[in-house]
Amino acid sequence: MAAVREVRAFFEAQRAAAGEPVDSHARGEYLLSAPEVEQAFATLPRSVRATFVRFTLEELATLAPGNSVEVRVPPLGVTQCVAGPRHTRGTPPSVVEARPLVWAALVLGACSWAQAVSAGALDASGERSDLSGLLPLF
Repeated sequence: MAAVREVRAFFEAQRAAAGEPVDSHARGEYLLSAPEVEQAFATLPRSVRATFVRFTLEELATLAPGNSVEVRVPPLGVTQCVAGPRHTRGTPPSVVEARPLVWAALVLGACSWAQAVSAGALDASGERSDLSGLLPLF
């Protein structure tokens, strides 16, 4: 998919600019917290960012079907996934919320779940909210 290729190229360019191998996780926390990286990510066309987020959320829901965890990437997308107690109204028992840059980094393996949590780059609550076993998707 074109949006995945473009977002992956963005992270590869960020790593190259930092003088790092593309597959390195060493600077994952930097990618999540540096304002200049956030600004550079925002220069990608909104349609690319939105398509990437929606496609990867759909892939996650296919990989881990269910309704016990709601994954939010405001303002671009939301999905429910992971088997467990079914809820029908209101907020599900577990919620994960991340900025689009953080979600992209997790999905593509530019940072690990642990790095994102320790950097305070995502909010995860509930007993099933740890998605480390499902990410990266690609």
